[in-house]
Amino acid sequence: MQVAVVTAPRQVRLEERPDPHAAGDFVVVKITVAPMCTEYKAYRDGHYWDTFGHEAAGEVVEVAQPGRVKVGDRVVVMPQYPCGKCGYCLAGDYVYCLNNLDPLQATGNVAGTSTYAHYVLKQDWLLIPLPDDISTEHGSMACCGLGPTFGAMQRLAVNAFDTLLITGAGPVGLSGVVNAVFRGARVIVVEPTAFRRELALQLGAIAALDPTDPDVLEQVFDLTGGRGVDIGVECAGTPQAQRLLVDAVRRRGQIAFVAEAGDFTVHISDDLLRKGLLVHGIWHWNLADAPLMMQVIRHSKHLLDRMITHRFPLNRVQEAWELQLTGNCGKVILYPWGE
Repeated sequence: MQVAVVTAPRQVRLEERPDPHAAGDFVVVKITVAPMCTEYKAYRDGHYWDTFGHEAAGEVVEVAQPGRVKVGDRVVVMPQYPCGKCGYCLAGDYVYCLNNLDPLQATGNVAGTSTYAHYVLKQDWLLIPLPDDISTEHGSMACCGLGPTFGAMQRLAVNAFDTLLITGAGPVGLSGVVNAVFRGARVIVVEPTAFRRELALQLGAIAALDPTDPDVLEQVFDLTGGRGVDIGVECAGTPQAQRLLVDAVRRRGQIAFVAEAGDFTVHISDDLLRKGLLVHGIWHWNLADAPLMMQVIRHSKHLLDRMITHRFPLNRVQEAWELQLTGNCGKVILYPWGE
């Protein structure tokens, strides 16, 4: 099979690797759709790597034993290689597993952990079957397309009484708009890229503000009657966006930090105690909520068609990464076998 390999800053090529084979509860999935996440940063920085991607959907093509899936099943591939035995895994919170496996060592394969490839190895219990009425492309959004902000909406119990502020309208922030609109909430987005502000409005945000405007915080308060938003979801990963979120949320409001980020200074008294904020760190979503995720996808197909702005075959992955570096896109997906 072919896999994408970064060899130097902004240099990538496709290389041949042996096809993986099933072993134990690890099955082989033929990847038909591979959504792209933040791998473009490694492409930009030029770190040699041949295991890109953690999102995929496709068809089971090989199993080693009877299990939860069979050959021919269409499935969504969940990320990582958790143990499946610890308390976190058994509770559905497998992303917090402290005993992640080495899938190659466990199966005797030398490749099969990249989703920028033709095939991927995955434990059968980390494969979500796709209902017949959901396309593989739409279903592929269940991982990092909709997943992180879906997890935030679940934790925060977002509903139609809420007004949300989403900072950052990259693919994760845009998915936050889709998730919040599905639940009937009002959504305000703050995003520096004009393309993505417009896309957020098309997805249902009531306002899309430019964080470089000196009065952006006042604009948020104007949109909320001077009260502030009920909930903030941070998807930008910058100190400026994090500070805006804390300042814009009302007293006794809630905040979810979703974006990967570095240090941020929080004033315990002024930001937390006197405002009474409830703060959450959200990485993904609980596997037990898979039926609810399918429901969101089923009823948001028209929005997902807008959120997915570009599609590329695997042999054009460099073009796809260059596009992502501009910011003038929503969710970008690869077709490993050609589109």
